[in-house]
Amino acid sequence: MTAAPEGGGGFEAATGDGPPVAPADAEQRSREVRVALDGLLQIRRLTGSGGADPKAVPADWERRRPVRAVALALESGGIVPSSVDASGERTGTGYRVRAADRPEAAVVEWLGPPGEGAARSEAEALGACVPVLARLGWEALLYRGPRGRRFLEVEPTGG
Repeated sequence: MTAAPEGGGGFEAATGDGPPVAPADAEQRSREVRVALDGLLQIRRLTGSGGADPKAVPADWERRRPVRAVALALESGGIVPSSVDASGERTGTGYRVRAADRPEAAVVEWLGPPGEGAARSEAEALGACVPVLARLGWEALLYRGPRGRRFLEVEPTGG
């Protein structure tokens, strides 16, 4: 989980740069994610074009905040986020969403604690993220970056 959004409290999707969800809090977190996704789909229905499927095309709000929107899509799809401790040391293996170099795009990486083998599982793990993102209107392309590490570049589908 990450800190509350600027301007006040409220739900914030896990980007992979926050603390792990405690097992005792997992059920509550799951409910919060469902409510956030339902709210997002309602925004899409209210602001979308005509009778378009609300899952098909991200809303303008999401396009302006792709890191948050992509993180919500992944978390709502059951993909586990990475986590860090209070000192910033990575403690859990999972996805990490960060801003891309282009507006309306985000980068998804598969990270874990040093020596835990996240690099060995990243191709399969990132591949599992692609259909989850596609179901909510995001196109994800797999790339190989520095030192051969793979990542997804994610952008909204449609116009």
